[in-house]
Order: sequence, then structure tokens, then C-alpha cells
Amino acid sequence: MNELILKKYIPMTETTYYTLLALNEPRHGYAIMQFISELTKKRIQMGTGTLYTMLGRLVEDKLINIVSQDSIKKVYQITEEGQALVKIEIDRLTHQLENGEQIYGK
Repeated sequence: MNELILKKYIPMTETTYYTLLALNEPRHGYAIMQFISELTKKRIQMGTGTLYTMLGRLVEDKLINIVSQDSIKKVYQITEEGQALVKIEIDRLTHQLENGEQIYGK
């Protein structure tokens, strides 16, 4: 994993984390927003500006790819490097949760 990518994305923002989770299968922008809203029980309602800015950055950093495109929408999917980055973040969050439970219990 590229050190610059690790430094840029770890710790990961919630919106980046959930966007990468949403792209475990191909989705277009609106479907990403719906998936995140449903998964988080509407706790995270992502705006289009936030989403499309982030998608551009994730494509540029090769964490996601555009897998298809027509005149109306682009469909995105996570890359292997993006998957590896999400797994690093999941491990980090797991350890963080374990430390909290160690101190405060469940």
C-alpha cells in the first residue's frame, strides 16, 4: 500500500468509508447515496456535491474505477487497492472498539 495513500485516508472519514463499502458492487451516484442512507438507517445523508467531489478524488487515487459510463451516469466500483485500504480501516476501527470496550465494557 502506498504510504501517501495511507497518510491521506487513514483514519478515514465516515463518508469515505461508507462510499467505499457501497462500491463493493457497481453503483452509480444516486444508488451510492441510497445504499449509505439505508445501511446507516438514515444517519448519514450524503449530498451530491460531497459525493461527487469524493468520487473524483477516489478515482484519481485509484481506489475506485469507473466501470461504465453513458451520457447520464457513471458507474463506479472499488479497486483491489481500495479494498485493501478498507480492510486496514476496519482493523483500525476494530482495535479502537476493543480498546473502548476494555475500558468501559460493552
